[in-house]
Amino acid sequence: MKKNKYFIVLILLTATTVLSGCEKYLEEKSDKTLAVPSGTQDYQALLDNYNTMNTSYAGSGEVSSDDFYLSDADFSNLFQESDKRMYTWQPGTVFATAANGNDWLSCYSAIYVSNSILDDLAKQELPGSGNIKGQALVFRASRYLDAVQIWALPYDAGTASTDLGLPLRLDPDFNTKSVRASVQQTYDQIIQDLLSAISLLPVTPLKATRPSKPAAYGLLARAYLFMGDYNKALASADSALALKSSILDFNTLNASASYPVADLNSEVIFSTYMYAEYQLVSTIAKISPDVYSSYSSNDLRKTIFFRTNTDGSIRFKGNYSGSSGKFTGIATDELYLIRAECNARLGKAIEAIHDLNTILVKRWKTGTFVPMTAADPATALGLVLQERRKELLLRGLRWADIKRLNKLGANLTLTRTTNGQSYTLPPNDLRSALAIPEDVISLSGMEQNKR
Repeated sequence: MKKNKYFIVLILLTATTVLSGCEKYLEEKSDKTLAVPSGTQDYQALLDNYNTMNTSYAGSGEVSSDDFYLSDADFSNLFQESDKRMYTWQPGTVFATAANGNDWLSCYSAIYVSNSILDDLAKQELPGSGNIKGQALVFRASRYLDAVQIWALPYDAGTASTDLGLPLRLDPDFNTKSVRASVQQTYDQIIQDLLSAISLLPVTPLKATRPSKPAAYGLLARAYLFMGDYNKALASADSALALKSSILDFNTLNASASYPVADLNSEVIFSTYMYAEYQLVSTIAKISPDVYSSYSSNDLRKTIFFRTNTDGSIRFKGNYSGSSGKFTGIATDELYLIRAECNARLGKAIEAIHDLNTILVKRWKTGTFVPMTAADPATALGLVLQERRKELLLRGLRWADIKRLNKLGANLTLTRTTNGQSYTLPPNDLRSALAIPEDVISLSGMEQNKR
């Protein structure tokens, strides 16, 4: 395992080079004495490096969304000016530098690990390496899917081929200059990676921290939903739920626990977690009163997800992690909601409401839930979207939902007031594609998002 440790260190030290093309790193000679992985156990050890591969998914979208607010005092006490700027939707300098850690560095560090493994596997025939390849493809796709929601405009079939997407790093070669692909090319790569991974992966992984066949289908469902391809999103969600469909009964949970929903619970298909943005710390982030009041008194989520602070404000404790870590992975509840939304948008109200009721009967106090009904697809869609927000709160999905729903005409305007000053983010504002960290732009020469 010693060589694995050295290789992991090498990856982490050089990850910024991959995303920036920084010449000062290229000019330094690598230590040829450092060993590199050579077998499936070595590659699996790299993929099992939990802190690099499964954590630090983007938290900046959640910071930018509308499910929480900060008190004036907590806003004033934010450590970095970039934290304040992100919270108030400023046009630039919303991320700390790579030296201090940010979403961009975390994203491309994991992509670099995946690329290194995929590149090595392409150069040699290694028996039993199919699962390893599949896992690396899913990790890479999941990071690109996460990142494109932050640094690109929402998918629009009419403009996706020209809208700026992400720099698609597909190999570990430091000498390749980073250039931004289009949004269409970014999604195409995500879809290609996931489709390629499906046949290589097991249905049930050793642990849900590893990618699996239902995880790949689940990420496909999420990606297709973000693209507005409801037929393919529906089919992908169907495929995932055919392999794993359990729903956790909230009546069995201890609502008085600090974190009632256990880590790796029966709904979790693929376990990943959000970057620990200070603005989202549960003792600081206050849940919007409108969100909290949307839960009925017999809805167990009102006590499972929330706790009342001493000042009467509401904090969130419903992480799918058994801790303060905020889950961003794939779980069955999200897949039922994806399938329900797609069915509603495709005119199938009965099927949509059936999936909605499948979840909600496990969320309400036993014997109190009255199954929902909808006379038409439009009504069904409204109910599904309402429950999607309530069920998937602080799961790293709201920012993407705001962007895609505004593209469809939802007209969601975000507002925040702090220390007497109001800030507004209108629907479809260019700031919905956050500014790429300025140090990355400076080092790479890539085009910045328009403001």
